Amino acid sequence: MTKAIDVDFSKMLMRPCIVISTVSENGVSNAAPFSFNSPATTKPPMYGFCCEVEHDTWRNIRANGEFVVNLVGASFGDLMEPLSRGLPYEQSEILECGLTEVASKKVKPPRIGEAYGWMECRMTSYEELSPRAVWIFGEVLVSEIREDALDEVVNVEKVKPLNHISGETFVVEMKRVKYGR
Repeated sequence: MTKAIDVDFSKMLMRPCIVISTVSENGVSNAAPFSFNSPATTKPPMYGFCCEVEHDTWRNIRANGEFVVNLVGASFGDLMEPLSRGLPYEQSEILECGLTEVASKKVKPPRIGEAYGWMECRMTSYEELSPRAVWIFGEVLVSEIREDALDEVVNVEKVKPLNHISGETFVVEMKRVKYGR
């Protein structure tokens, strides 16, 4: 048997990368990547993610209660660092990174046109996890995916979802496999 070693748990798990877009009270867009995120329930459709309390994302969601979960692929890999740097408040990371703002259907924050899927959400609650972090829960009002990104389920070979392990380590190569019945 191979010897086991102690390690920070976050270095053992692959987590999907998403980019959350929000807007300030003045209507200026904001976008930031997150990898601590998950569906919470399907009935009602709910999605959640962890955010630092000092982050502009949390500031904007507290102000207007809305956000868009942008599902991103390998093409966003080089954008993770620029999207996460601390630009001054109300300076749009979407525009700074040369991405396309697309009007959402039911919320004010824009979708990012280069993403392969979108979930428009309205915050329902949040949980303080520590003095530094909150888990934000949102009801999914609209969920859409590019037509070419979906077969029976998301076509991972086509969209190459970006997944985060730790620091600058990401995973993009995946293959869909069916198990069970």
